[in-house]
Amino acid sequence: MEIKGICPIAPAVYDDRGAVDIDDYMRCCEKLIAHGAQTLTLFGIAGEYYKMDVDEEEKLIAATVKVCHENGAGCIISNTKHSTESAIRRAREIEESGADCMMVLPPFFLKPGGAALFEHIDALCDAVKLPLMFQYAPDQTGVAIGSDILAKLAARHQNLSYFKIECKPPGHYVSALTRQLPENCKIFVGNAGFQMIEGFKRGAYGVMPGPSMPDVYRKIWDALLAGDEKEAFRVHDKLNALLNHIRQNVEMIIFFEKRILKKRRFIKSDYCRKPAFVSDPVYDELFETLYKMIEPEFLK
Repeated sequence: MEIKGICPIAPAVYDDRGAVDIDDYMRCCEKLIAHGAQTLTLFGIAGEYYKMDVDEEEKLIAATVKVCHENGAGCIISNTKHSTESAIRRAREIEESGADCMMVLPPFFLKPGGAALFEHIDALCDAVKLPLMFQYAPDQTGVAIGSDILAKLAARHQNLSYFKIECKPPGHYVSALTRQLPENCKIFVGNAGFQMIEGFKRGAYGVMPGPSMPDVYRKIWDALLAGDEKEAFRVHDKLNALLNHIRQNVEMIIFFEKRILKKRRFIKSDYCRKPAFVSDPVYDELFETLYKMIEPEFLK
C-alpha cells in the first residue's frame, strides 16, 4: 500500500494500571483512520516504544497490521533496535507481519557514526524486500547524517524509498535531499507538523504527527492539495498555537496527546508509563484554552 499524506504515530494505549490494552488500542486505531489517518506508524518516538517489553511489541505489531489493513490504511512499523544483529531479526519479523513499510531509527545510544552507521542502514536494506523509511531526528537521537549519505544509500537500495525528516529547521535539508534522491523516493516531515506547510512547498509527500488530531492535519493537507493556502494557514495557525504549548519536550506532548485522545473518546485511559511528564494548574489552564480554539476544526 502506498504511504502518503497523514501518517500519525500510533499511541501507546494502557489501562489505568499501566498494562497495554490491545483491544482499546485497536479501537483507537480504527477511530484515527476514520478521522483521516491514511497510514499509522507504530513505535515512533511519540509512541513510547522505549517503555515497551518485547512481548508487548510483538502483540502490537500484529494488532497494528490487522487493524490497518481491515480499515484500508497503510501500516508502518519502526525498527528501533540498536545492534545490527537485533535490528535485522526485527526487520524480518516486521516483513513477515505483513506491514507495508519499515521505518528505521538509527542506533543512537553510543552514537556510532561514519562507516558503522552506514553499514547498519545498508545491512537493514539488504535484509528485507519491503519498503523502508529512514527517520532522521538528530535533535532526539544526537546522530547527524549528511543528506548526501542518505542519497547514496537510496541509490544503492531500491527499497529505501521514504525519508522522515525532522531536523530543526528541516527546510534546507528537505530541499537538498529532494535534489539528491532518486525519483522514486518520497520525503515526509515530522516535528508534529510544525513545518508541514513549508514541507509541502518543498515537495514533502506527507506528514507524520502525533495521534490525537488526524482530522485537523488532514484538513490542512487537503487544503494544500486543493491550492487553498488561506484555509491551510487558518487551521495551521490554531494547531501551532496548541503545539507550541504542549510540545516543550517529548514526554510533555505524549502526556497532552493522550489527554486529547481521552477527551475525544478515542481511548479510555490517558495513563503514561513512568517516568512521565507531570502537569500543574497553569499548564492545564493554558491547554484547555488552546484546546477550545482547535476543537471546532475536529471532524464532526
